[in-house]
Amino acid sequence: MKSRYGFKYWMGLSMRQVTVIIATILSLFPIYFMAVSAFKTRSEYIANKWGLPQSLILTNFDTALAGEKFFIRFANSTILTVGSVCVSLLIACLAAYAFARMEFPGKRTLFNMIIALMVVPPVVMLIPLFVFMVRWHLINTYIGTILIYTGLLLPFSVFLMTNFFRAIPREIIEAARMDGCSHLGVFWQIMMPLAAPAVVTLVVVNSLWVWNELLIALVFMQKDELKTLMVGISSLQSRNYVDIPATMAGLLIATIPIVIVYIFGQRYFIRGLTSGAVK
Repeated sequence: MKSRYGFKYWMGLSMRQVTVIIATILSLFPIYFMAVSAFKTRSEYIANKWGLPQSLILTNFDTALAGEKFFIRFANSTILTVGSVCVSLLIACLAAYAFARMEFPGKRTLFNMIIALMVVPPVVMLIPLFVFMVRWHLINTYIGTILIYTGLLLPFSVFLMTNFFRAIPREIIEAARMDGCSHLGVFWQIMMPLAAPAVVTLVVVNSLWVWNELLIALVFMQKDELKTLMVGISSLQSRNYVDIPATMAGLLIATIPIVIVYIFGQRYFIRGLTSGAVK
């Protein structure tokens, strides 16, 4: 019995499978390298960078934890991440509802300006932000850094939530309005419960970015007691001394909170990306 599919079909299917396998290996290799390096001594790492450790060495984790400093920096990263993600999420959802379901002058122009900010790298705004924060005495403060992170998170957040709100049938909103529900009531009672997948997606993506961010935290949180976890891990390296195993141990510890956030949000994560990224 002849196959209903031709040679070109099976060749294309095989090429796609090979591409997926290669992409998966390339994605997982940094995780493998980080995990195996964290349990090696410096001499073992120099002798064998890619192989498995001969024995599990835990001294690198002691170096990365660095006593009480690790927990202080962990708390600083948590405060900045939770604060900026919550503030940006609230503002983005309110703005997205207005862009998606309300009419006002200049809506399209304002929306396009916000979306255009997605392509502007943060390093371009570093000097103006620093001058502004110095004038308002917001250097070395949680509020100042949270405001910066919030501004950087808003363009993508508004874009995602606006497209998600536009995908919700208009008939649902019109029915609620006919029943006497205000715009604010529609937003809280109808739109936000339906937007749970997009909200979880934003929480995961934005938390990942803020948690791993280094440049803003390094410039605007200069006091030692205000340094974040990533800044503390980067301090394990200097011009004349690079402790790769200890650095990998610190990075391995730093990935645990983000992995936990993703595990709890994975139920909605993919659905939120596919629903909010396209119309």
